Amino acid sequence: MPQVPATPARPGLSVIVITKNEEAVIRRCLESVQWADEIIVVDSGSTDRTLAIAAELNAKTFTADWQGPGPQRNRAISHATREWVLALDADEWVSPQLRDEILAVIQRPGPNVGYRIPRLSSYCGRFMRHGGWWPDYISRLFRRGAARYSDGIVHDHLLPDGPMGKLKQHLLHETYRSLEQMLNKINTYSTPGALMLQQQGRRASLATAIGHGTWAFFRTYVLRAGFLDGREGFMLAVSNAEASYYKYLKLMLLAERSGNE
Repeated sequence: MPQVPATPARPGLSVIVITKNEEAVIRRCLESVQWADEIIVVDSGSTDRTLAIAAELNAKTFTADWQGPGPQRNRAISHATREWVLALDADEWVSPQLRDEILAVIQRPGPNVGYRIPRLSSYCGRFMRHGGWWPDYISRLFRRGAARYSDGIVHDHLLPDGPMGKLKQHLLHETYRSLEQMLNKINTYSTPGALMLQQQGRRASLATAIGHGTWAFFRTYVLRAGFLDGREGFMLAVSNAEASYYKYLKLMLLAERSGNE
């Protein structure tokens, strides 16, 4: 669907995407929003074809050192020029149904400064509807100037200046394409997660790590009915347990290392 120029009767939309070495997924993401008025990519040092693909798909590209997802999205927002902003990750894409709903809501005047979107995520090839993964509402569509992102070093969340509505159509998300990618992400995210807990004054022991890992498995697989997603539901519960276990184990080791210095 070609871009349509914004007019006084049709508010414009800027799509922002933050990237680093996303050549495997960035094309699908950007192709799904070619109907937007502008696409902005803020990259933090890709060494693959991410920026070349983005330029090929008419995105405005910028580079900036990585300071966390929130600061990176805020940098992208600073480059946006349209009235509305849709924030995406490179491994997400917009369905035609969501496209139509977004175009409809930004044309309707109302009190909402933004909208939360239900996200449907896949795990090793299967879209997950249990285990706490659905509906995964995320705040990604908002009026420029009426919201900014938090400065968390691991996760970010939108800080709106007014009420948020909810959309019905889902945003698609490929969380993990393989077990290797899942294991790499557990290691990558557990370290800053442990550092954040340490900054909050939290402490951990081996028993703490085991307890949090066990609880993460039980909550995902039993309380949130992850078993209904078949083998991938079990795999997800195990990976959630591993992520929690390693985060608290790293917190324990950080405290021990600090005490020995």
